[in-house]
Amino acid sequence: MAGYVRYATTILLAGTVHRKRILTGIHLEWFGDMKRFKLSILGAMLLAPGIAMGQRAAQSDQDVARAYASAFAKATTPLAKFPVKIPASGATPLHIQILLDRAHFSPGIIDGAWGINASKALAFFTSPGGKGRLTGDTPERIATIDKATYNRLREAAGSRPVLMRYTLTQADIAGPFTTIPKLVYDQAKLRCLCYNTVAEAIAERFHTSEKLLAQLNPKVKLDRLTAGTVLLVPNVREENVASAMDTVIVSKLIISKTGFWTHAVDADGRILAHYPSTLGAGYDASPTGNLSVTHVARDPAFHYQPKLFADVPDSKPPAMLPPGPNSPVGRVWMSLSRKHYGIHGTSSPETIGYANSHGCVRLTNWDALQLSDFIEPGTPVEFH
Repeated sequence: MAGYVRYATTILLAGTVHRKRILTGIHLEWFGDMKRFKLSILGAMLLAPGIAMGQRAAQSDQDVARAYASAFAKATTPLAKFPVKIPASGATPLHIQILLDRAHFSPGIIDGAWGINASKALAFFTSPGGKGRLTGDTPERIATIDKATYNRLREAAGSRPVLMRYTLTQADIAGPFTTIPKLVYDQAKLRCLCYNTVAEAIAERFHTSEKLLAQLNPKVKLDRLTAGTVLLVPNVREENVASAMDTVIVSKLIISKTGFWTHAVDADGRILAHYPSTLGAGYDASPTGNLSVTHVARDPAFHYQPKLFADVPDSKPPAMLPPGPNSPVGRVWMSLSRKHYGIHGTSSPETIGYANSHGCVRLTNWDALQLSDFIEPGTPVEFH
């Protein structure tokens, strides 16, 4: 009998994770008489399916993670058998997103999904001489790529592999990292609107999401990253690295209020860089007409003024928010010649192209930083 009692006890304790409600009043019982032993056996019988289901669910999650990692790892393989149909998600969208990013036709956040931003970037890259590039119009969504376009894209993006192994350094994990409160007045008390976590910082460095990082690295716990951890990441364009774009001259910026994009063009109207953008609407509309850049500020503080926001009561007090990548204006502010308007980064790169701003032009932090390198005070800006 003692052996059976030990068996029942083991099952009950193992089941505490999966069936806490059933265990209440059971797993702490004394097994000194038959009635209570039967109760324990009943508890074990009830728990066993839950344990099995939990184990199967955990195994299923691991299988899904491995499947994603395996699928996305195929992004390193060049495309073939043209024209290639681009699926909604997977290795092919990831492959093209990374090439577009390196060719300066930004797909926004790299997530392995073929969304609106990636489609627009490829459409403009495919037909760079289209009239819409100068008037704010947007080409039809595109979900295929032909061989000629793909070869041009590979040439523009360079020969580096689309995925790479990156080893975290002590500097990567040094921080500071800060949990950002929701209330703006609590944010104003912080010294920095820094990254929340190491994973968030690494995801932004490689122009991607924490979700895709997890999918590419199913065996790595992103909440426990340390120096020496090796991650598979998108091999994107990086800051402070020399490129052919260093010698180009941006003649003007063209911003589409209906297509939600920003173009940097040369004197002939050729698109030098394309960025998905979030713009204002309704009572917080973006400006119209011709403006110009007045100055550029890296890592700016942000003066929160309720009177400038239609959805905030004017009676609320202003606040000065510290700089940082999770600032409402992100890592850079490019002021325009109309008061209170500018082009800037964001704390929420996944929303770019899919949401509305309070009138300014929002880009991902990495796109805003790149654009700030291309322009200077006096650069014309056209809103269409």
